[in-house]
Amino acid sequence: MSVVIDNTFESFKSLHEPQLRASVVPEHLYEALFKKCASEIFDSGNYFQLLLLDYGEEDRGEKDPVFTVVALRDIKADDKEAIFLLDHQITFKADEIRKILIDNPAIVKRLSMMMGLYTNDDVDQVLQNIWKYSNFYSLNAQGAEVENTLPSWYVNDELGSGVIHSDEPNMRIVPFIHIPTQTAYSILFPIKDISEGEQITRDYIEHVKEEDMREVMLLPWRDLDFTDESFEQSEPDTSYFLQGRIEESMPDENTTTPILDKNAPIKVFSDYEFVNKYLTDPSFEIVEKSEDASVLWLTKHFKGYYELSKNFPNTFVNQFPFENVVTIKDLLAVICRRSIEKHHDEETLNTYPVWQPTTFNLKTELREFVSYFQQREAKELDNYWIIKPFNLARSLDTTITNNISQIIRISQTSPKIAQKYIHQPVLFHRPDANGKVKFDVRYVILLTSVKPLVAHVYKNFFLRFSNVPFSMSDFEVYEKHFTVMNYGENLVLKHIKCEDFVNLWKEQYENNPWSEIENDICDMLKQVFLNATKEKAPKGIGENKQSRGLYAADIMLSHENGKLQPKLLEINFVPDMKRACEYYSECYNDIFKLLFLGEENEKVFRRFV
Repeated sequence: MSVVIDNTFESFKSLHEPQLRASVVPEHLYEALFKKCASEIFDSGNYFQLLLLDYGEEDRGEKDPVFTVVALRDIKADDKEAIFLLDHQITFKADEIRKILIDNPAIVKRLSMMMGLYTNDDVDQVLQNIWKYSNFYSLNAQGAEVENTLPSWYVNDELGSGVIHSDEPNMRIVPFIHIPTQTAYSILFPIKDISEGEQITRDYIEHVKEEDMREVMLLPWRDLDFTDESFEQSEPDTSYFLQGRIEESMPDENTTTPILDKNAPIKVFSDYEFVNKYLTDPSFEIVEKSEDASVLWLTKHFKGYYELSKNFPNTFVNQFPFENVVTIKDLLAVICRRSIEKHHDEETLNTYPVWQPTTFNLKTELREFVSYFQQREAKELDNYWIIKPFNLARSLDTTITNNISQIIRISQTSPKIAQKYIHQPVLFHRPDANGKVKFDVRYVILLTSVKPLVAHVYKNFFLRFSNVPFSMSDFEVYEKHFTVMNYGENLVLKHIKCEDFVNLWKEQYENNPWSEIENDICDMLKQVFLNATKEKAPKGIGENKQSRGLYAADIMLSHENGKLQPKLLEINFVPDMKRACEYYSECYNDIFKLLFLGEENEKVFRRFV
């Protein structure tokens, strides 16, 4: 849909200046850009020539460029006309690219020629190489849904893609959205004076300044070997745990446990519809104002623990200070490693603890990750990884791949972890799906206290299933490799209650009683929360007598060393409890009585620490 805008330079500048300034486009080029966008002028061919590189008798290496671009005339950096529009051959989301290529053989042929491939119809080869040519942009419109802000990838036209890398470039290429027509271009402009015949270059990773990071970031375009480097990880210092986080206060050190009048209903304020609907026990009363409540049950992050302790010392809140050490993926990985005696097995390269999939922070441990990846590759070990944002749910912006170039490129879009993909998952036979599918298990965790550490699991666990039989292929098929089916359109959510699942499990895995699996899961969760409370805030969950917590641990099972090994995927902040309430209408009544009245109903809760 086009936007109706006054078609003047002043209007263009007003509309696009924030974007152009963010991309550091010189202001003297704005008017020429306006004219070229208005008339769709693609005049780069008058200034540049695309040339096929001749390697003579030597074979072109896998990382060697196929084409290069040279200047046909002198170009001055201060020339007001020296800005050029580049078209995009293809635009895609990372999880859609295979389907786009399969559906568009003409694009496959065009990309194959540009990449110098020997065949022009091999989608897999194009996919293997496309990340060397891809760039991205994100649209961060105020109020936009998360799905609409995820990165869009694109490949420039042949000329734009032919501009090779240099650490001392003479031009820049940046993405540009022409708002009136909603058209995405790239714009090419000089940053140095250029002579006729000179090779055109740009810095592919201009945003990366640290030399050691630049080296590893250039791996998609250069043959580099990091196998001699250590991939062992160390715990970051305190400042990392505060980095990029919204500041929160700690409660007054003299805070005591709120005293509730058990002779009257305990007043609860909540912004969560399922608490308001399903908390029906007469021991509790829902109120409309937070200041009237003895219990605050909130879905947004609470940060004012000191203020609460001073102004409302007799009020509980459903969050703990710095609980994000377990609910944010990069911090959880650090927490899990606190209990290990050694980092990894020298022969198998399996890392510890065994219940945590090998995980690297691609923001701070990219070099270690590449070393580990290359060492696994050298040993011919499975090397598929699942790349996840630090702090998004529902499998958003998540990719499964064994392509190191892709991993390095997508690591630049937002802070992400790389987690070893579980390639031998324990499967569950679904007759309605005609085979064995992946599944994961969600256990709800109730945290009553940090000192002493008191935590339970809700015995009614929850299950999520894939809809397509599993195999280590077709990683873009969401319903084969993911289990979250309750948010997307046209996805079927398989409902099996835990009590029914246990009976079906017994039929399929008679030698592995679920009670033993649950014991292993509880032992794992115990270690996680011991680790998470071993250090003081902000490196650990903070002690607060006014806090109570509810989390959800997502767990898979893997075939390892002859046993079914639980693997902790993540722990969720304020998890979705809709299904829990629909399955077990007393869910919140039981939870609130445990957390705020100390009533430990052994039929539905199991204390694990």
